[in-house]
Amino acid sequence: MSLLELQKELEKFNRASKLTLAVQDADDLINFLVSAREEVAAANDPHTTSLTLTKLQNPISAQLDAINSDLGRVHKSQNAFHKALSRSLKETKGTLPTDHDPMESQTALINRAIAMHLLREGQFEVASTFIGEAQPQSETSESAAQARRQPPSITISRPDTPPDAMITDADIPSDLTAFQSQALQEKFADMYSILTSLRQRDLYPAIGWARQNSTELEARGSNLEFELCKLQFIWLFKGPLVNGLPPTVDNGISGALKYARDNFGRFQHRHLREIERLSCAMVYAPNLTESPYKAIFDTSLAFDEVSSSFTREFCSLLGLSAESPLYVAATAGALALPNLVKWTGINRAKNTEWTTQNELAFETPLPRSMLYHSIFVCPVSRGQTTDANPPIILPCGHVLARESLQKLAKGIRYKCPYCPSEGVVKDAKEIIL
Repeated sequence: MSLLELQKELEKFNRASKLTLAVQDADDLINFLVSAREEVAAANDPHTTSLTLTKLQNPISAQLDAINSDLGRVHKSQNAFHKALSRSLKETKGTLPTDHDPMESQTALINRAIAMHLLREGQFEVASTFIGEAQPQSETSESAAQARRQPPSITISRPDTPPDAMITDADIPSDLTAFQSQALQEKFADMYSILTSLRQRDLYPAIGWARQNSTELEARGSNLEFELCKLQFIWLFKGPLVNGLPPTVDNGISGALKYARDNFGRFQHRHLREIERLSCAMVYAPNLTESPYKAIFDTSLAFDEVSSSFTREFCSLLGLSAESPLYVAATAGALALPNLVKWTGINRAKNTEWTTQNELAFETPLPRSMLYHSIFVCPVSRGQTTDANPPIILPCGHVLARESLQKLAKGIRYKCPYCPSEGVVKDAKEIIL
């Protein structure tokens, strides 16, 4: 099985292995039981109780069947991916070395990655239990003993309390004991709470967060606040029959117009054209689906897209990646494993091995979404840029390393080595690839 086929199997597994439907069916089952209990309690009559229980049999049976069907689909997807992965590994006809585990000395970092992943996913109780159980058993101090007796508590803050500071190294420690940091826990709780509101089609918590952090977002060139306000305008424009909001003057076309007047003024300098298009769409309100603005007002994927944008910007302001590093590492490892096993088998057959540390012997093909840290080689020095010698873009658009620019500069001025442009060194900007 090729890497592309295995990646497709992984994507199918990710789509089919969600327990959302099973949870929804379980909630419906609970609602049936609660309603029946309330009906029996209100009637206080044996005949009514018997009739209610009789009526309850078919819905309960149907919900149980639905839950079993949902779990069956998840189990089937797990088995399908397990078979695909096993088949892929079997085709390599090789084995991985078992005499040395390069991660054996990195237990603390692995535990830290797991704890961070659980916090990012909003699994606060699970994270609390994991942090408590993952503490080294050899700790003898009184504070460590107390930590083992009582796992660190994960406190969920109020959803309207956005983060007001960057996460520091002290907030993301390698020592799991320090994960009791209340600031770190509350920041992830805020993010999860706002994402929950977005899934419920409530944009106001996310808009409030974006407005409170507008200075930092604008400095990053982010359009998140406008995209959230734009989606709120569209959501109000669709009216109560679609958005489910109360049919008041603040809903429908009149509500959308009022919202635009109150909020779009601050975005005119950057998004005037989009604001004009949204305003012109009102002319086509009776027949919007056949108008030139149909695509703009299609919200089938809008909330998922804005949720992804919010997660990316929220994590960026905290100095974190949008995707969980543990998820990326595990997925990339699963995709790269067949080639690694095959390469190991070939080298063992040749009685050779790769001895360079922290570097693979071959390029690992990964999807574009998992490619990070682009490499830039300075065209002047022919050397690779680093954190200490980053790439610098000149006003003319050419890029070279900072040290090369410093060598080319005469005082505070320089001449571009690739075009006739001249400039001042302070006008050159560092770029992040």
